[in-house]
Amino acid sequence: MNDDTDDRPRVGEGTRAVRAGLPDPVKNEPTMPGPVFAAHFHLPGDVEGPYTYGRDTNPTWTLLERAIGELEAPGEEGVDTVVFASGMAAVSAVLLSQARAGDTVVLPDDGYQALPLVRDQLEAYGVHVRTAPTGGEAQLAVLEGARLLWIESPSNPGLDVCDIRRLVEAAHAGGALVAVDNTLATPLGQRPLALGADFSVASGTKGLTGHGDLLLGYVACRDAALAGRVRQWRKVVGAVPGPMEAWLAHRSLATLQLRTLRQWDNALALAEALTDRADVTGLRYPGLPTDPSHKTATRQMSGYGSVVSFTLPDRAHAERFMSALHLVEDATSFGGVRSTAERRGRWGGDAVPDGFIRFSAGAEDTEDLVADVLRALDRAAAES
Repeated sequence: MNDDTDDRPRVGEGTRAVRAGLPDPVKNEPTMPGPVFAAHFHLPGDVEGPYTYGRDTNPTWTLLERAIGELEAPGEEGVDTVVFASGMAAVSAVLLSQARAGDTVVLPDDGYQALPLVRDQLEAYGVHVRTAPTGGEAQLAVLEGARLLWIESPSNPGLDVCDIRRLVEAAHAGGALVAVDNTLATPLGQRPLALGADFSVASGTKGLTGHGDLLLGYVACRDAALAGRVRQWRKVVGAVPGPMEAWLAHRSLATLQLRTLRQWDNALALAEALTDRADVTGLRYPGLPTDPSHKTATRQMSGYGSVVSFTLPDRAHAERFMSALHLVEDATSFGGVRSTAERRGRWGGDAVPDGFIRFSAGAEDTEDLVADVLRALDRAAAES
């Protein structure tokens, strides 16, 4: 292969996703090597080289980390990505590797359901935690003296969006690091590092891999020292992904653009179809021009995500709706090629009404998906 990278053409998002992280071609070798299953590697003599022990490094992780880095920061050198066994492992690695006893961390109070569990652990370690809503950049009011700001935009499940660049500038001015949970947007919908964040964190279980068949998380950042602390945390707690999961994740990246474009189109079409329904309240989707977050989302996102949220009159109504769906799976995840939805309140912990529905649009034919949802809504209303 020609080593002169200046001659390589500029490529679009789809091309980048298809080729992300692939090794240089070698005659008679596969274009994408299979997963490397190894707890240890041949290591005669001094300890040197990239692969020594399976808890530290693995060639399959290396290719995936390279691929994610190319998607998170296209064309940039020096982006360090660390993959984890799950999204929560990645979240915990950033927060628990960067904060110390006596530090202050700012979290959203409307973020992912497991964040309160992380808050409890931080406080048990002597870290002070403040919280504020995502919308309206409310976290600005509680930033003073913070060591780290955690942003989730769009928020899950409420789909509020904040001005990431504005929050980053304020946090950095006060000496705080900034991490952004980019799970809902994916790197094709939003790039936190380009908006100034120190860490881009995501659950690869969701839209990044999109098939609902693996658990994965990652952290991407530009600062080698910060990344080193995250990587050290992974080693200490052993939160490493299996090589098969890493390989499946890398394979899935090739269809990232194809999947997300259809899912985003379906989410918008569904949101538009729900706009005038009398039985639907609290409709949120950042892609709707009428959504409170639309202006901010349009300024910093290139895609609005696959998730739509709305509220039905009560718990029974929502459960009738869920039971009447044919093309939508009743499941708690999102971002997959098969549409999923759930009455979110069944878990507890989220400050949502009993009839709140989190809906993740899949890659089905748009007309089929919208028709199924409207038919289920009609049936649920008729049986009330």
